[in-house]
Amino acid sequence: MTAVLSAGERAALEEIDETAIARMLLELLAIPSVTGSAAESEMQHLLAGQLDRLGLDVDLWPVDLPAVRAHPDFPGTEAPREEAWGLVATTPDGGDGPTVILQGHVDVVPPGDLRQWDGDPFVPRVAGNVVHGRGACDMKAGLVANLAALAALRASGARLRGRVALHFVVGEEDGGLGAFATLRRGHTGDACLITEPTSGTLVTANAGALTFRIEVPGQATHASTRDAGVSAIEAYWTLHQALARLEARRNMAADPLMAEYTTPYALSVGTLRAGDWASSVPDRLIAEGRLGVALGEDPAEAVADFEACVAEACAQDPWLREHPAIVTWPGGRFASGRLPAGHPLGALVREAHADAVGGPQVRERGAPYGSDLRLYAAADIPTLQFGPGDVRLAHSTREQVRVPEITAVARTLALTVLRAVGTA
Repeated sequence: MTAVLSAGERAALEEIDETAIARMLLELLAIPSVTGSAAESEMQHLLAGQLDRLGLDVDLWPVDLPAVRAHPDFPGTEAPREEAWGLVATTPDGGDGPTVILQGHVDVVPPGDLRQWDGDPFVPRVAGNVVHGRGACDMKAGLVANLAALAALRASGARLRGRVALHFVVGEEDGGLGAFATLRRGHTGDACLITEPTSGTLVTANAGALTFRIEVPGQATHASTRDAGVSAIEAYWTLHQALARLEARRNMAADPLMAEYTTPYALSVGTLRAGDWASSVPDRLIAEGRLGVALGEDPAEAVADFEACVAEACAQDPWLREHPAIVTWPGGRFASGRLPAGHPLGALVREAHADAVGGPQVRERGAPYGSDLRLYAAADIPTLQFGPGDVRLAHSTREQVRVPEITAVARTLALTVLRAVGTA
């Protein structure tokens, strides 16, 4: 410990139970809460029950999907869904103090090729203090850290001057529908901590990301007379090279918070689909991918930059000049976001970590991916990310988290909350 803890702080830390943390993580990992699935809703109802047993004021509601999608600021979505549930739980005590939000998303990405997993991705495996499975670090470990911190505060009998609100949201992986709906419902606060995996760092800024779709025309003919047609695959190659040059240009001068990344604002083509018959020249290719949005960049400016690049490449190609590619933006729209420079929330978390866990000073950095941070920041709620796990393992068949990391984050959150909201 680097500082003398108050009796209330010591009491809260003593209530954080690593065995209970591990047990809770295994329970949540066993629910295959893929974005948009019925299990995503199952997770929300299970968590609502746990929060109710903690004596919190629980708001569990069905999101009005048509109304949310019709809003001009809707952040977009990719996965099909028939329903979405919002979940917010707030401590009932508190007076005139501030409200601190602990936020996390319950959805996970699909497991992909099951042959590459060592076992069922939704049957968690334990090896020593490491837990493996889909969602282990992204971000059910973060959900458990939030729950453990709040449970410890409740068990310690802390009388808070302000309030703590848990925001558990759906649909983060494909745009942020859940956070958007939660904020639209009026749930707000004075500061927000999102427990995404941050590898022991404070993430105070997120780059953005936009999903693009390029339709490239060709001209079909029999493969034996391919010279009489135009392959959409070969036409696309011109665009692919232009996109590589665009990515290089957009990464020439990155914000200092992104300096550690080779490509902080990545442009990546994720899927290519072309042709419908092996012995025909393909007359259409569809390329879909992700365009990184720089810190502070208006997403509309990023769209214009991308579309200008495609238009210029088409203009320089004899076929595409007369048959230009079509660009659309069908999926999630992640703007960038950041904690205001010099905001005390960062120092508060660093000091709480030092006092609750010890070790080296937690450093600050940005992250090259989009997250719900930008939605809370856009709502004028100072927000940062600090959570267990390594984001480099997220979305992979090696996804895992160390249980002691969850415990360390839970301890840090407990102290941060006590110091932020104050005690009566």
